Amino acid sequence: MTETPYVLRTERDAVVTLTLNRGDRFNPLSLGMIAALEAELDAIGADAGARVVVLAAAGKGFCAGHDLREMRAHTGDAAWQRALFDACGRMMVKLTRLRQPVLARVHGIATAAGCQLVSMCDLVVASEGARFALPGVNVGVFCSTPAVGVARSIGPKRTMEMLVTGEPIDAARALAWGLVNRVVPAGDLDAEVGRLAATVASKSGAVVGLGKPVYHEQIELGLEEAYRVAGEAMTRNMMLEDAAEGIDAFVGKRAPAWRHR
Repeated sequence: MTETPYVLRTERDAVVTLTLNRGDRFNPLSLGMIAALEAELDAIGADAGARVVVLAAAGKGFCAGHDLREMRAHTGDAAWQRALFDACGRMMVKLTRLRQPVLARVHGIATAAGCQLVSMCDLVVASEGARFALPGVNVGVFCSTPAVGVARSIGPKRTMEMLVTGEPIDAARALAWGLVNRVVPAGDLDAEVGRLAATVASKSGAVVGLGKPVYHEQIELGLEEAYRVAGEAMTRNMMLEDAAEGIDAFVGKRAPAWRHR
């Protein structure tokens, strides 16, 4: 029998939805799941028609982190463990380098590497019942790699609190801390994700595709280097047809007709 896909892909109106498809186990980031996600991201990166990526999940929760059973089966194998974390880190970085914005649709739990996955997405809409945690300390595994993304979203003090207590935060606190963009009732989650994705998809793909990777690059740089990189990007942006069209439309008080949707 054919194995159930780790990730399901659907597409509508230039919005590609990737659904983590191990909902019976809260979609653990096993090596198989990581490889499947990376393959889908590579395919989307080469798809000129894809404008926005929605990252969703099947089952009762978004993602419970790495597959602890798989990790435990290789506790004595440092090479295997390094390969897991290298693969996961590579996939996480690809989320930021993808030209299309990635929007996480979060329900239920997002813990450990699942919380990391949320933090590496560009936009996050969560249901009111969502919970976020870095609970590895509770099982003897400090969440060092999840902290990389989470700290860049919410800052060092708040991340350290999550790391050393292992206690979850609710969706309201995740919103206040900056881990998520919007929190809505569970029944409104799909509609809100759809509205936000449609808004982003309505912009020039050439402009957003140029700007998003530069944003992630400059945020890690010193001030002067960040301005240099951003200035070069602005210069390239002004050479695009859609920059001229957008300015002409604004001056003419009309809707822009993007050349590169």
